[in-house]
Amino acid sequence: MLVQYLTWIGHALQGNYGYSYSKQRPVIELVADAFPATIQLTAAALVLSVAFGLLLGSWAALKRNRLPDTLGMGVALALMSVPSFWLGMLLILLFAVTFPIFDVVSGQGLSGLVLPAVTLALGVIGFNARFVRSSLLSAQGNAHVVTARAKGLTPAQVFLRHVLRNALLPVLTVVGLQVGNLLSGTVVVETVFSRPGLGRLLVDAIMAKDYLTVQAIVLIIASIYAIINFIVDLLYPLLDPRIARR
Repeated sequence: MLVQYLTWIGHALQGNYGYSYSKQRPVIELVADAFPATIQLTAAALVLSVAFGLLLGSWAALKRNRLPDTLGMGVALALMSVPSFWLGMLLILLFAVTFPIFDVVSGQGLSGLVLPAVTLALGVIGFNARFVRSSLLSAQGNAHVVTARAKGLTPAQVFLRHVLRNALLPVLTVVGLQVGNLLSGTVVVETVFSRPGLGRLLVDAIMAKDYLTVQAIVLIIASIYAIINFIVDLLYPLLDPRIARR
């Protein structure tokens, strides 16, 4: 088994992941066909989760201990609690049966991307919002923020120049970690929406006991996750120059 595994690793490093007997095609061709759709879905969900998570979390932090804060964190908790497979089926019911607005099953292009991306992003939006709120509230108590207020800067200037920038560093760390969650979430979302991609290919390979395809997809997802987090580490000095001087 060890020899077989080392042989497979050696071939994989050369781009040879074996042959899929269930699909009657080389595994690398299956992965190459499915890869763009998954990256497109993951990138769209990441953009939505970061943008709306920042907006909701910032709004809650600015309205701390008031009704908007309570409502915003309640919405965030609800989004985190909704299973993606149930949400996906609900969106299909609403926008494919009741209101046929989007191409929700095997849809291509922007029209077919909207609902899968929303389904994948909503839970992450809730988590991001809660984390952004906590990070902003922690940054507001720093000494340099108090000094900026004492100098007479407007609340908007204090928030944008001193609070938000310092709060983004831990948020960036979490965003890098969430790439793995989004990639794994495509397994459910692509299956629910019958969308071609690595997630659906993985499910089909598991059902067909196509082990070579399963190994290839897991290896690729893990590699993407590691690369994204390496890039996040490289971005730290841009947000906080003090890290580069250490």
